Amino acid sequence: MAIIWSPILANPIIRFPLPSSFITPTPSCLSRIRLCRSSASMDSSTDDLRAKFMEFPYASPPIRNLMLELLSTVDTHLGPSLHPDSTLPRDVQHFENSTATAHASLHLRSGLPSSQIDFILGGWIHCKLPSGGSLNITSLSAYLNPLTNAPHFLLELIQSSPSSLVMILDFTPRKDLVMYPDYLKKYYEDTDMDKHRQRLHALQEVTPYFSSSLYIRAVVSPSAILVTVESTNIEEIIRDHVSPIANELLQFWIESCACLEGSVGDSERGYLAERDGIIKNKTLEVDLASSFPRLFGQQVTDTVLDALKEYYSK
Repeated sequence: MAIIWSPILANPIIRFPLPSSFITPTPSCLSRIRLCRSSASMDSSTDDLRAKFMEFPYASPPIRNLMLELLSTVDTHLGPSLHPDSTLPRDVQHFENSTATAHASLHLRSGLPSSQIDFILGGWIHCKLPSGGSLNITSLSAYLNPLTNAPHFLLELIQSSPSSLVMILDFTPRKDLVMYPDYLKKYYEDTDMDKHRQRLHALQEVTPYFSSSLYIRAVVSPSAILVTVESTNIEEIIRDHVSPIANELLQFWIESCACLEGSVGDSERGYLAERDGIIKNKTLEVDLASSFPRLFGQQVTDTVLDALKEYYSK
């Protein structure tokens, strides 16, 4: 998978009629687009931007706690393999639209040259809905480079109301599972990955989630957790069920994928680089380029995409 909001950009959750404040501004209004370049933000340190990201200000308490736990796990086990600070431009680490009705924060740490990690991207997005509610998304994606063929890691939590949650959690495969059955067996069958999906499906509040994007459904693994949770006790379900599974799978991914030295030949390395590049570029092209302008305007979108292309196109 590619980026933090990819599965929901073709999702009916976000297909609401946008108020006039969300429409892409005319050229005469472009000068008023703000990328958080006020004097205060320009003077902010890197630590300030990281702190803003780590606040997860619009997430519910159990989601905020989960994200902080996951990021702590990443820092503890993978920190020495990563650049210490986000390598994104300052105006891409935190941005909003011209009317301050949509906000987002991105934190990207690139892997060191000796590492198997390409980069790790965390983020959150918040936008007000015409109904008076809000759409809140939190995400953590981890990408490996062609030194290993192990899967990537993806977690996205999408909340459009206090009682509704969409969860996408997957080890996204980097090889065709029909052409390479040994890959399917190694990373999904022998590891009993499907048991985590079954644990969630056993809850009466949980139903399968089907993305309207066939592309998204094609790139996730057979054991991907794609579920909708509908409950007045959703915070309890997140705390008692969603969080333990997410923590367990991230820990497993770190130990069995990110930190386990791969053995990849030159031909396979070329295949992995090509496949990873196609998926990354396709996501930027199809998902973000078509949806971000409605939320943030074209100027902000162009700035964000230009920065991300440096990592998604290499």
